Amino acid sequence: MNHPVTDYTTLVFDCDGVVLDSNKVKTAAFYQATLPYGEAAAQSMVDYHVANGGVSRYKKFAHFLEQIVPDYAEQRNPAGPVPGLGRLLQAYAGYVQDGLLSCEVAPGLKALREQTPNARWLIVSGGDQAELRDVFAQRGIAEWFDGGIFGSPDTKDEILARELTSANIQQPALFLGDSKYDYQAASAAGLDFVFLSGWSEVGNWQRWVASEGITVRQDIQALTE
Repeated sequence: MNHPVTDYTTLVFDCDGVVLDSNKVKTAAFYQATLPYGEAAAQSMVDYHVANGGVSRYKKFAHFLEQIVPDYAEQRNPAGPVPGLGRLLQAYAGYVQDGLLSCEVAPGLKALREQTPNARWLIVSGGDQAELRDVFAQRGIAEWFDGGIFGSPDTKDEILARELTSANIQQPALFLGDSKYDYQAASAAGLDFVFLSGWSEVGNWQRWVASEGITVRQDIQALTE
């Protein structure tokens, strides 16, 4: 972070673990959706999900079916019919929807919006775009993100490149994220980055941020103080 947060023209937020305390919601949903393939396969899916924070569900379920399922086929019990990609996505979305509507909104978010009245705010998430827009509208915070709410199936790299090209994201711009992919996407796009550690699922993040020289804050509220 090269400027005080109030000096940025554009603020880009990841959703899960940044704006919403929803990382645990997503992790539990991946487990429940893939459980028909057996507990071992479901746990392997969870491990893959946590290790690849910020990547879309579409890519994660494709990886599950192509790479994980064959390894655990013999352990599945009972060996009856199992859901394909469409059913997995549908089941996952059902588990997630309830959690996104009930989990905590980041403390300090409203205060930060008031402190940055002239900055453009965007959501750039690995979550499903239509789902995000619906949840943010129902929770009454959609209007704060006047630059738009964006998510999968487009990747964060694709979204950032597109919004920079259209000048919807203008420099200086800051990305607030909680995953290694957030940092990689922000860096590739030329955005400053702050890692929010409070709700992150990145293992041993202290060593990682130290090695990369990344600015760290506990949460959004810490940015307002």
